[in-house]
Amino acid sequence: MSLLLGDTAPNFQAETTEGKIDFHDWIGDDWVVFFSHPADYTPVCTTELGYTAKLKDEFAKRGTKAIALSVDPVEDHHGWIKDIEETQGCKVNFPIIADTDRKVSELYSMIHPKADPKVTVRAVYIIDSDKKIRATFTYPPSAGRNFNEILRLIDSLQLTSGYKVATPVNWNDGEDVIVVPSLSDEEATKLFPKGYKTVKPYLRVTPQPNK
Repeated sequence: MSLLLGDTAPNFQAETTEGKIDFHDWIGDDWVVFFSHPADYTPVCTTELGYTAKLKDEFAKRGTKAIALSVDPVEDHHGWIKDIEETQGCKVNFPIIADTDRKVSELYSMIHPKADPKVTVRAVYIIDSDKKIRATFTYPPSAGRNFNEILRLIDSLQLTSGYKVATPVNWNDGEDVIVVPSLSDEEATKLFPKGYKTVKPYLRVTPQPNK
């Protein structure tokens, strides 16, 4: 059965480039970007993992860390890391899971047989500090992901977890947000001292409350 938003991310033990981990223990109190890539020594994945490494400080600002997975063995991961660091000008600073028996891939529905029965697709799970799945999306092996969008999504998830707001189309951190429809005008006035603008009764806009 596919994992759904709000589900607890299944725990597992696995070998990684940074040693054996228990996933829930590794998460600790952080948020996590858990993503799969089709195979080591492939061009699109090389650019993705290099860019992920360069985002470490941005992830850290959000209390978030990254972990990757493919079905290749640890030895291949270590060899490929040298290529990533050489070609992408970075230090790979997050673990890569070696899911050679495909147990984790199957647990997280990362193998789509009709797309490619031999490799994992480009799946992404954003998991919060309570080990809950907060967002997930999947790209085909041919299309590289936009990791700036992953940062934007984390910003939205963390903001809307703390305040009764939603983020509009193409929203970026620092821009106006939407008051959730479940709040009355009276409640919104109390919760948002900066005020809000009523565009329609169901569409009220307010400055981002944590800025």
